[in-house]
Amino acid sequence: MSAYRDKDPRIHGIQSKIRVVPNFPKPGIMFQDITTLLLDPKAFKDTVDLFVERYKGKNISVVTGIEARGFIFGTPIALEIGAKFVPLRKPNKLPGKVISEEYELEYGRDCLEMHLGAVEPGERALVVDDLIATGGTLCAAMKLLERAGAEVVECACVIELPDLKGRERLNGKPLYVLLESY
Repeated sequence: MSAYRDKDPRIHGIQSKIRVVPNFPKPGIMFQDITTLLLDPKAFKDTVDLFVERYKGKNISVVTGIEARGFIFGTPIALEIGAKFVPLRKPNKLPGKVISEEYELEYGRDCLEMHLGAVEPGERALVVDDLIATGGTLCAAMKLLERAGAEVVECACVIELPDLKGRERLNGKPLYVLLESY
């Protein structure tokens, strides 16, 4: 499901603020740059508000943001819905004991880490990132949360690249996106 398909009037303003950078970080990639969205306070607020409207009252106790752009959107969502925020980081960025989940990327392997004990068994979790491409990062985030005993309520992304079929990789887990990009 996406807000784009629902035709929310704020979507056009959000979409118009995302810059597409051809051939970045390598030839053939059409990079979806959200930094230009962040420069427009109204579009940024509208983006956060759309997520907050969806998740307020859903008894979500923890919002996780995937490094680093998931932090940008996840933190204000958590504050507005009254949930704690847990960053999911790349390896060796968190002090103390962590749990880890490795995953495949379209160009190699990576890993996400979370502080041990940051998420309690039975908590209802939301996973936030800026974009879903192949779905590997979101799958790793969900596995990490489920290993900690959390129930993943949904994944939320600003942008989906549907041609890369990341949604299919989520194995039926709910995904909510604001924009589709081709």
